[in-house]
Amino acid sequence: MLELLTKRRSIRKYKDEVPPREVVDKLVKAALLSPTSKNSRPWEIVVVDDREILQKLSRAKDYGSTFLKNAPVGIVILADSAKSDVWVEDASIAATIIQLTAEDLGLGSCWIQIRKRMHDGNKTAEECVKEILGIPANINVEAIVALGYPDEIKEPHSEESLPYEKVYRNTYGNKY
Repeated sequence: MLELLTKRRSIRKYKDEVPPREVVDKLVKAALLSPTSKNSRPWEIVVVDDREILQKLSRAKDYGSTFLKNAPVGIVILADSAKSDVWVEDASIAATIIQLTAEDLGLGSCWIQIRKRMHDGNKTAEECVKEILGIPANINVEAIVALGYPDEIKEPHSEESLPYEKVYRNTYGNKY
């Protein structure tokens, strides 16, 4: 697991090769296996592999989503806040599990934050995504995970780059 975490990086450039359905199915299964508070399973996902829809979603917010237009797959992470008061955490765990599984399967991924982001001065990114995908008003949009075969190489994280100065023992300020 540590090796997987070391080499996982945010990938924003993808080859023009669509992952096979079996690979995407594994990502879906991983999301469905992700843990939730009280086993409430408030998350839902929308798998998007339609280029036109990905193009529209790439413009969902004013910054940091344009690369989605070149990703072969996007998985939109949703949650029903009526099912859990910690839906944000549960949805975030599912997104992270998708990213780690993608890395394990040889795919690159990148988290695109939607919740609490703006599309433009008048509309939120969440409203934009809901409009594009026909998501009901009672369902929240947490993020989109862009996925595909990497078309860029990023070096794994080195031991020296880890911020151990942010780790404390027993009390805040007591170095680990």
